[in-house]
Amino acid sequence: MVFALSILGDRWTLLVVRDLLQGRRRFKELTAVIHGIPSNILAHRLDRLVRGQIIVKIPYCNNSKWMAYELTAKGKALAPVLREMTDWGMTWQNGDYDFTSKPN
Repeated sequence: MVFALSILGDRWTLLVVRDLLQGRRRFKELTAVIHGIPSNILAHRLDRLVRGQIIVKIPYCNNSKWMAYELTAKGKALAPVLREMTDWGMTWQNGDYDFTSKPN
């Protein structure tokens, strides 16, 4: 569990993985769908996922200076985990928790 949390436990990281699983590949695509994530934080999360071998950085197309991100087999193996977390959230959510507020 410690290993998993060290790679995936930061805020935004699972949302990045979720969107990569949904087929988004470029930095610009990720910033467009993960509302509120600062670009420096996204860059940091992507770098950590690369170092954790969850994703790889590849050229977007032939001879392109633009880069894209792709899930490795290790990253794709997170799909059922995210599906289960989504199911759990849908089952137990009561709609009144404000995730944006700071704890007291």
